[in-house]
Amino acid sequence: MLNRRDAMLRLGQVGLGALTLPNLLRMQQAAAAPLRRGAPLVGSGKAKSAILVYLWGGPPQQDMWDLKPQAPEGIKSQFLPIDTAVPGIQICDQMPRIARHTDKMCIVRSMTHPSNTHEVGVYHTLAGKVNNTLAVPRNRRSRSDFPNAAGVVSYFSPETGMPASVTIPRPIGHDGVVYTGTHAGFLGPRFDPVELQPPAEVNEQAPHSFDLPAGITDARMRARVGLMRLIEEHDAAMQSGAASQGVDAAREMAFRMLSSPEAKRAFKLDLEDPRIRDRYGRNEYGEGFLLARRLVEAGVKLVTIIWYYVCPDGNVANVWDNHGGTGSLGGISGFAMLKEKYCIPPLDLGFSALLEDLCERGLLDETLIAMFGEFGRTPKINAAAGRDHWGPCQSAVFAGGGIRGGQVYGSSDAHAAYPKSKPVAPEDILATMYHGLGIPPEAEVHDPTGRPHRITDGQPILELF
Repeated sequence: MLNRRDAMLRLGQVGLGALTLPNLLRMQQAAAAPLRRGAPLVGSGKAKSAILVYLWGGPPQQDMWDLKPQAPEGIKSQFLPIDTAVPGIQICDQMPRIARHTDKMCIVRSMTHPSNTHEVGVYHTLAGKVNNTLAVPRNRRSRSDFPNAAGVVSYFSPETGMPASVTIPRPIGHDGVVYTGTHAGFLGPRFDPVELQPPAEVNEQAPHSFDLPAGITDARMRARVGLMRLIEEHDAAMQSGAASQGVDAAREMAFRMLSSPEAKRAFKLDLEDPRIRDRYGRNEYGEGFLLARRLVEAGVKLVTIIWYYVCPDGNVANVWDNHGGTGSLGGISGFAMLKEKYCIPPLDLGFSALLEDLCERGLLDETLIAMFGEFGRTPKINAAAGRDHWGPCQSAVFAGGGIRGGQVYGSSDAHAAYPKSKPVAPEDILATMYHGLGIPPEAEVHDPTGRPHRITDGQPILELF
């Protein structure tokens, strides 16, 4: 059931389009402001921004980062390991461009958790909490959820003309539901990541936009009295019974974000050199990597790239879920999926371009990159030449932001089924990200009842830095 705040927000989305941003900020002002720390916490991390590449579906560790060529048939990959820029580190032969950049990367081969369920795994890896009661397959996000990483980072970020966190191209969702673990949960919509598109198969308006509604000019929007009048005209129905404390401050923030030339410019990929766009790849994934670079360059603290594919028939496919035999993808095998235009090829092109570009611009050392999914894949190859869900072992990748490149952390057993050394939980991955951004993992947020919660129960992997 929607609570009153959710209902008001959705009504605002339907009625206001782009101007839901002032509504979002105003509605949360009274509730969230008392919980807000006066200034961002400062830890020991050196990163100014972070990019989270979330490979929704569960990428196969045995076919990408942790190949086991000595494993028996039926377990070892159809792909071959290749040498990389770092002697002794090998990865999949389908990622030759990324192989040239392992000197900038740390591969964690021992990430682990107990669930083989997408919904539980997404919530655990994005919010750091376990909830085995989630509805499957439709676990709609709610304001009782623990805040995800984007919400936590937004909470501890100072307010500027740029949003603190952005999710591109859209959050995880399908069949009418946006997933748990994709927003700020009980911290409220004030700290949600900016989402410019709703998920496919979800009949909702995008909650945020930097485009003005039809008929509204920049000149009118920039006139403060006109902006206030416009908001009041559309928002009168929501004023009744709502706390009005802090309305001016919320409107001022909304005005800054909607009128910010830096924000608008950051989202315009057509301003990039065509050669750079070609290098990243002229597809949704390459453009996502390029947009992430532009956003962190403009001052966004955390950009989350959600990786999925909208099939020709309109169905959403979490394509790293390479069981094989998916009808909307032509029923091809799991290994064939990995070689398609929606899996490894655009990852190899776009991720390598991101590392190169950040390095050339002098931004890699201050931009922390993390890449993982909600779980790994089974050692055993199934009848459709794919692999099934497997929580006990997966690989994650870190780069930049003070991470020491050219290393592998942890190891798995002979079949990449279980960690052999240095197991890492999702909570530790998030703690490592927070540490890199200078947010102490022991920092606290408060739920609506005032109860304090550590932002993560994990510990940062200090050896990575």
